[in-house]
Amino acid sequence: MAERSEVVFVDGVRTPFGRAGEKGMYWQTRADDLVVKAIIGLLERNPKVPKDLIDDVAIAATTQQGDQGLTLGRTAALLSGLPLSVPGYAIDRMCAGAMTSVTTTAGAIAFGAYDLAIAGGVEHMGRHPMGFNADPNPRFLAEKLVSAEALNMGNTAERIHDRFPQLTKERSDRYAMRSQQKVAAAYEAGKIQPDLIPVATKSAEGWGLATRDEAPRPETTMEGLAGLRTPFRPHGRVTAGNSSGLNDGATASLIASESMAKELGLSIKMRLVSFAFAGVEPEIMGIGPVPSTEKALRKAGLSIDDIGLFELNEAFAVQVLSFLDHFGIDDDDPRVNEYGGAIAIGHPLASSGVRLMIQLARQFEEHPEVRYGVTAMCIGLGQGGTVIWENPNWNKKASKKAAR
Repeated sequence: MAERSEVVFVDGVRTPFGRAGEKGMYWQTRADDLVVKAIIGLLERNPKVPKDLIDDVAIAATTQQGDQGLTLGRTAALLSGLPLSVPGYAIDRMCAGAMTSVTTTAGAIAFGAYDLAIAGGVEHMGRHPMGFNADPNPRFLAEKLVSAEALNMGNTAERIHDRFPQLTKERSDRYAMRSQQKVAAAYEAGKIQPDLIPVATKSAEGWGLATRDEAPRPETTMEGLAGLRTPFRPHGRVTAGNSSGLNDGATASLIASESMAKELGLSIKMRLVSFAFAGVEPEIMGIGPVPSTEKALRKAGLSIDDIGLFELNEAFAVQVLSFLDHFGIDDDDPRVNEYGGAIAIGHPLASSGVRLMIQLARQFEEHPEVRYGVTAMCIGLGQGGTVIWENPNWNKKASKKAAR
């Protein structure tokens, strides 16, 4: 009988995130090529990993068709030059695809079935808009199982504003502006670049090289945000400025049993403590991370006060604010999204979960006083996902000093 193994996050990388559409840098780049680029970059950074020892490759995509179809994990494994003996599969949990790739392979490692896995995600929203060619069952509306608005993420964000009047548009705009400022500061300080894998791009002008995210707008002001239209309803509160955009990009991470990581001399950037997914009303899907975080904390025997760093996916500013209010955390608490988030960087749906982990791992190195961190996100159709991580650099002395 295999013994339960401790699961560790060895490393994670991503492509720069592009703007979706014809003007975006990846318009002429295939989705599978983006994730292959990330996997190759990950393996080049970790030369001690014997490729034939990788037990599985789990790659997520929300719209699994065209160059995002065909059992993406297996095709990406073959295209990345992994041995034919390495299997792979595809995952879809909408926005939490890559997060689910990590938790699913982690479950197999904890069970003792795997020692090493690659987990990630890709979304080319320019080629594959969310929900494209989907055919929702007519019973959803006929039997009033969900409202028609539940399938439009912007409308679900407006409904959170409705439900919690203290979550004003002004608060959302201010949060969004701070996200832009934090991403600009993180780039300035060289915090984001080390985990980006450059991608060759092709356009009418010729070949180029993508080396940084395309979406950030560091010049964002409160006045500029106040003047943006509200596309989801007249006089609404959700705008393009306080939401994540439509983006293309890919992520890849190396997940291992702690014993295998030590045996191979691999880095251990984070230890997995617990994870949870939860369902909520699809009409207000943005509150999903609240019950999933409560569940993950309960499983770990921790409270929200034990968490020293948060990486929350900024699908919409209001959705992050609803989480912060629930747990009694200030809008500008320095523990939250230290390098900024998806409002500035972008949210290529199924790839974002691993981006959160990459940023948390980088912050763990800088914060030996922090023992536990959280990556959490809302998920379309009314779900939330949360993973709790332990910092291997945690130092009791540093944490006592910080508490003073």
